[in-house]
Amino acid sequence: MGEEAAPTPGLEGSSSTVNQGRTIEECQNMIQRSLRTPMVKFLRERMEKAGCGVSDNLIKAVHCKMQMSGGYSPSQGIVICSNHINLQDEVDQTVIHELIHAYDDCRAANLDWTNCAHHACSEIRAGHLSGDCHFKREFLRGYMKIRGHEQECIRRRVMNSVIANPYCSEVAARDAMEAVWDTCYNDTQPFDRAP
Repeated sequence: MGEEAAPTPGLEGSSSTVNQGRTIEECQNMIQRSLRTPMVKFLRERMEKAGCGVSDNLIKAVHCKMQMSGGYSPSQGIVICSNHINLQDEVDQTVIHELIHAYDDCRAANLDWTNCAHHACSEIRAGHLSGDCHFKREFLRGYMKIRGHEQECIRRRVMNSVIANPYCSEVAARDAMEAVWDTCYNDTQPFDRAP
């Protein structure tokens, strides 16, 4: 799930942009470039080693109704929102984030995206392991905090995502995040340590 994605994001197929972003075709080409990056290759290899099929259509470009960069659901795989993406780095970052969700879904036989704690845990891991909250990215978003920026960023992004889950209220999302924070933040699989 991306920062603002819910278990079933509002998606519709289209090949044109809406005043911003890229066409589906342009975005699909960006996804293909992303598949050649070392981090994406590593995550796909680890998914395969964990026994998960990584099909060619696991990651696809779509036109999204919701304001989000991408999302993951077991039924749809990973979607990259062409109309909300402009740069290759955005595609790369979103693919990495969503692959961590796919990896979590793969390794946990009973992962339930309607469970606020399960959702929060995967968001914590994706935020921590993907580099979403690297200082440079936060600075470019307008957040200028020097110390503690990473955990603050992850918490903010986890809350945005879990609150968007129709099964989780704001209170349930916050309680779930706090309950699983230490365990999930320190779970760096499939990496030996946080990249």
